[in-house]
Amino acid sequence: MANFRVRYLGEQNYQTVLAEQQAYTRARSPEDPDELWVVSHPPVFTLGQAGKIEHIIAAGDIPVVRSDRGGQVTYHGPGQVVVYTLLNVKRLGLGVKALVTSLESAVIACISDLGLKAERRPGAPGVYIGPRKIAALGLRISRGYSYHGLSFNVGMDLQPFSRINPCGHVGLEVTDLAAEGVNTTTANIEQALLTELQAKLSTGTTFKRAT
Repeated sequence: MANFRVRYLGEQNYQTVLAEQQAYTRARSPEDPDELWVVSHPPVFTLGQAGKIEHIIAAGDIPVVRSDRGGQVTYHGPGQVVVYTLLNVKRLGLGVKALVTSLESAVIACISDLGLKAERRPGAPGVYIGPRKIAALGLRISRGYSYHGLSFNVGMDLQPFSRINPCGHVGLEVTDLAAEGVNTTTANIEQALLTELQAKLSTGTTFKRAT
């Protein structure tokens, strides 16, 4: 049975948490437990490893950070739940496609429990409500270990998404739970999402909170 350790990091600078993920992944051994890091970031645009700078239309006063994850450009900011998945994917028996599907399924289940219909799109990782994207995914696999993860929009300022082509798609609309009529908190969504990740990533797994 897999053993997940959950770390609640609060609001942290994106570059700081990226460096910590990289360091953890470089140093971990096959016996180390998998970890889920729950965090939020101050406003920042992040550009994937092969991301095209032209997808940033007008960054303005929001910093742009080049990341080593897959995917194009996205926005992180207050009111968004970010979960980084530091997993031994070989031990969990997950290929990249299965990992992506598991993360998407966890978000879809959370949204379904709130009375909304969400879905995935072939060839466009993430979760959508109608034509609007509500959760983004970006991952990196190194030596059989994953890091980065998913971001889920709860109740945030959506205007910065209009300054980019979200995930490299021109004209893609972005939404959050508040815009879809759901009144909830990031703390509630964090706990619901962790429960669903437990179910999707490893049947029968229990989380242990880090001290």
